[in-house]
Amino acid sequence: MTTDVIRAGTEVTPHESGAPAAVLAFFDAYRVHDVERMVDLCTEGADFRYVPFEVRGRQRVLHGEGKVRTIGKVIWTALIDAFPDLTNAVTSLRADEQGNVVAEVSVGGIQARPFGIIASAGGHFELPHLFLFHVTGDGLIDDIVAYWDNVDWKRQLGCVEVD
Repeated sequence: MTTDVIRAGTEVTPHESGAPAAVLAFFDAYRVHDVERMVDLCTEGADFRYVPFEVRGRQRVLHGEGKVRTIGKVIWTALIDAFPDLTNAVTSLRADEQGNVVAEVSVGGIQARPFGIIASAGGHFELPHLFLFHVTGDGLIDDIVAYWDNVDWKRQLGCVEVD
């Protein structure tokens, strides 16, 4: 396995430098809240899974699992709405020749509106995330999986759940 590292802001397109550039372009679009561009960097049927994500409704629990163009787009849009200054910084990026990319990303922002059960108290969060991507030979993302400490996220925002 080789490790490719490309710094954010290097002005390369996903097709020019393969999988790492596609992932950096994705986070660049996320940083400027361009959800349409994030989706356009993915294949039509790209899979999406935010492992710790769940929203409890009256009669069911919604999990962050499905397709980029449905579940992913809705979650990203809702996050940006609740955290209008939402930002990210790619701190580590590793890729192999098969299109697998692992990105450690610091995500943070100040809450302006409620998000799920997290009422808005104007709290700030800063949290490391681990993203796993697969990028096709055409430079498009076809799988996104993310992990983070959901308990710490809620704690930073002042949300204390009691069952």
